[in-house]
Amino acid sequence: MKSTINQTPIRSVIFVVIGSAFIAACTVLAKIAQSDIFGDPLHPLQVAQGRFMFAFIAVAFVTPLLRPEFTKPSLVIHSVRTICGYSAVSLLFAAAAIIPVSDATAIKFLNPVFAMFFALPILREKIGPLRWIAALIGLAGSMILIRPTAGSFEPAALMALTASVAAGLEMILIKILTGRESPIQILLINNAIGLFLSSIALIAVWDTPTTGQWFVLAAIGFLMVIGQAFNLQAFKRADATFVLPFSYSTLIFVTIYDFSVFSVVPDLVSYLGSAVIVFGAFLLTLPEIRKSKLVL
Repeated sequence: MKSTINQTPIRSVIFVVIGSAFIAACTVLAKIAQSDIFGDPLHPLQVAQGRFMFAFIAVAFVTPLLRPEFTKPSLVIHSVRTICGYSAVSLLFAAAAIIPVSDATAIKFLNPVFAMFFALPILREKIGPLRWIAALIGLAGSMILIRPTAGSFEPAALMALTASVAAGLEMILIKILTGRESPIQILLINNAIGLFLSSIALIAVWDTPTTGQWFVLAAIGFLMVIGQAFNLQAFKRADATFVLPFSYSTLIFVTIYDFSVFSVVPDLVSYLGSAVIVFGAFLLTLPEIRKSKLVL
């Protein structure tokens, strides 16, 4: 059988880069919502609720048009997965409002490392020496960005690290769900549960958004769904191991966006920590790349 990598690799790269641009925009928009640009800053939990609300509206609108075949959902797995995703989104948005968005995004890229750890007890996967080395390199990169010294310690970076742990567990649960249910069913249920949970949490922090903030929240939800759709198309047309490294273009986009809106310029430590994390994440994909006989 002919590999999908040999069919449309360039198109896959284009799709994942476009998807990364949209997803990067969501993180920067979350920072805008938590600033005073359009009014009093919104709480991270309110921004996360807006993300789920408008994403659910988008998916609910598209679902009847696609007419997917629904199967019996694994509600327990869906619920745990959504709790992890909601926690990751809330913590990432909170961290991005305090530290450079590029730092928060880079730390978030540790989720494959933590997914590897969770794969041991949950999926009973065997982890080779190269992957353990890659995990340690990635964690070293996160320590660089956290800046664990008395004068430069960044507590907000720990929020991004916790978000990465939650996202790592979410990746494992998504892997289980994709083997049982269709992507549109997974998206619909995920955003429905996420909207329910985030709306409950919102009660304690609700503040009426301004018109500008409503537009920002809507943009976060809609752009997130668009970004995920582009990524799904990319993974359809090529192996995940071929596509994944190009998702790190997100770091480029968030750096550009953060500079354009907030005039934030990453320092040398940010560049170094980000580079170490990306290198470690790339090593995680190397064994599969070799299996796929891709030219490096």
